[in-house]
Amino acid sequence: MIDDILKDFKSGKISLSAAKRKIGNLSFVDMGFAKIDSNRKKRTGAAEVVYGRRKTPMQIVKIMRQIISSEKRVLATRISEEAAQLIKDTFPDADINEAARTAVVDRRRNKPSPKGDVAIVTAGTADIPVAEEARVCAEFFGCRTKTYFDCGVAGLQRLVSNAESIGKARVAIAVAGMEGALPSVLAGLIKIPVIAVPTSVGYGANFGGLATLLAMLNSCANGVSVVNIDNGFGAAYSAWLIAKA
Repeated sequence: MIDDILKDFKSGKISLSAAKRKIGNLSFVDMGFAKIDSNRKKRTGAAEVVYGRRKTPMQIVKIMRQIISSEKRVLATRISEEAAQLIKDTFPDADINEAARTAVVDRRRNKPSPKGDVAIVTAGTADIPVAEEARVCAEFFGCRTKTYFDCGVAGLQRLVSNAESIGKARVAIAVAGMEGALPSVLAGLIKIPVIAVPTSVGYGANFGGLATLLAMLNSCANGVSVVNIDNGFGAAYSAWLIAKA
């Protein structure tokens, strides 16, 4: 691929700047067990994030160290207790969130001010771990966040009493299990985009969050988009893209 780019440059088909850009888009750091996308931030605006599940604690730490060397900060998600301990031992300045199962290391000297407000709403207390993942990730990407916990439709007054405040954000993330009604009701009360996050919270017929996911996909309210089950990270990334626009 690089040979083709160089040939196109030599023949005059593309400019030097275009050749540099195309080669840069192909760059990665090969660590053997992982290939770090070193150009992702230039392409998309956000550097690579470490997904910790099924990686060994040492693999996570090595990847984090590589990303920090170029980006000065890194986010790891879905980390185990064992991985969290090794991360803390390796990076004493790491911010570990046990509920969210995340780790953040930020060694930038000049940190930009947050831009774009994201409201994070949960139906119940049991949904907080997924909401916390969304909060940590949204703040890592550069958003301001405000949380509204335990505002499910079983006690609708809890949601209605916070609707005006939630509606002042640029985007809302609605995290719910059980029947998944929260995003639909919330979208009918406010005039901002709502990102629905189904959680695996629920009784047997909930099918590990599948019933919630299908309910949210079938929402009759306008402005609701849906991410996968328990995907707080995906909701946060989408919210960041909306909030910074």
